[in-house]
Formats: sequence, structure tokens, C-alpha cells
Amino acid sequence: MSQNAKAERFHQLHQGPEVLVLANVWDAASAAVVADAGAKAIATSSAAVAWAHGQADGDILAVEKTCAMVAELVAVTDLPVSTDFEGGFTDDLDELDANITRLLAAGAVGINFEDGARDPALHARKIAAVRAAAARAGVNLFINARTDIYLKRLAEGEAAEAEAIRRGKLYAQAGASGIFVPAAADPELIRRLAAAIPLPLNIMAWPGVPDAAALAQLGARRLSAGTATFNAAYAALAKAAADFLKTGDVAALGAAGAGAPSLQKRFSKG
Repeated sequence: MSQNAKAERFHQLHQGPEVLVLANVWDAASAAVVADAGAKAIATSSAAVAWAHGQADGDILAVEKTCAMVAELVAVTDLPVSTDFEGGFTDDLDELDANITRLLAAGAVGINFEDGARDPALHARKIAAVRAAAARAGVNLFINARTDIYLKRLAEGEAAEAEAIRRGKLYAQAGASGIFVPAAADPELIRRLAAAIPLPLNIMAWPGVPDAAALAQLGARRLSAGTATFNAAYAALAKAAADFLKTGDVAALGAAGAGAPSLQKRFSKG
């Protein structure tokens, strides 16, 4: 499937009626496992990718590593690949243009693009710059504009809801394809956000968030695992490693790994 075909498919997956469920990944192995589990698309978690490289999250990981990781994901699956591109790793619009051009060359068809504590007007300009760069590359990039109003507690109560909606509309006008509101969890809040924001609404796995079927009824169109998949994998590793280091029980270690996919077979050529 061509990159443009993948981009169009990714856009279509946000049109319902079902919620697009994304089990976020962090490397080629996790992407292959998730793809083979029945995923409709592949999406990364910036925090998980950073941790896998031994770094903290927050626009710290070199953009070259992010792009190289995307190329590795594209090589192991024909599904659409979207990457968590944080804040674009810069606030300089010319540098952002170059970063997006590099990312598109790696094969991405979607990005998460967060405002964090930035001025939303600046983030809107950055969204417009990303849209322009993608247009020049001939790729209908899905720009999932993330607002951190709830995640970073930039406002509370009714003020938070009003600001999330304001930013959603602002980012839509700037050229976003979807709006991501992590840490919004209350079902009625999600219903109101979905009704007020004129783009597909993305919700992140968070305590109190309804399941995919309920989210669809509320009007949301995408559910992301965020770091939850990474945490699940590494919790299992931490327990298995601790148990083995304590007892050296080979049988128990083998039992802990029962059912693991054969990545050697998955990645073998021919």
C-alpha cells in the first residue's frame, strides 16, 4: 500500500462508527506484535519511545532517532503508521518544516502534535506549518492536535472545558485533522467535548475512561493506550526478571514466557 493510500485509510478510520483503538508501540518488535494482534493502525507513544532509548519524555529525544524508529515500523508492517511527534522538537517554524519533511520521508502518515504549556496561538501557527510541509510533500498527513489542558492541569472545572474547546476549534482552523484531549475521563465531559469540537476526538486510556463501545456512543472517535501498553510489557518483564534472579527457576521463567510470538520467524526473510 502506498504512503498516500495509508494516509487516506488512516483518515477513514477516524470516521466511525467504531472507535479507532490504538495500542501504542515503541519499537519494531512491539509494532509487529501489535499489528499481528489485529491492529488497524500503528501509533507510537513518545514517552515509551524515549524510555526505550534511555531518555526522559519531553522533546528530548533527537528527532533523527524518532524518524529512524518510524522507518523501522514502516518496514515491519503495511498498516498506517502514526507517530507521537511531541511538540515537533522545536518552536522554530523553518526547523519544524525540516523535521516534518524528514518524518514524512520515513513513511509516517499521522502525528500526535502537542501544545503542552505553549501559547496556543503559537501551536496553531505550528499546525499550519506542518500542514503546509505535508502538502508540499504530497501527503495528507493526519495531524492529531493534542491539548494538555487536563493532562497538565492548566485550568480546572468549567474553565478547563471551555479552554479545551476553544483550543480544539483554533487548532481545527489551523489545519488539524483531529483533536486529542488526554486525561479527559468523565463520560459527560467527553460527550460535550465531542459535540463542541468540529474534528474527531481522541481520548487516552485513563482511570475512569469508558471502553471503546461506550466512547463511540459519546461521540469520541479514537482511543489511545498511551504508555499503558509499555507499562504492561515492562511490568511483566520486571516480575519475570526478579523471580528468575531470586530463584534461578528455569521452568518458571519458561512458563512466564509461554505464548510469546516468534519474532525470529516474523522477521525472517524468505
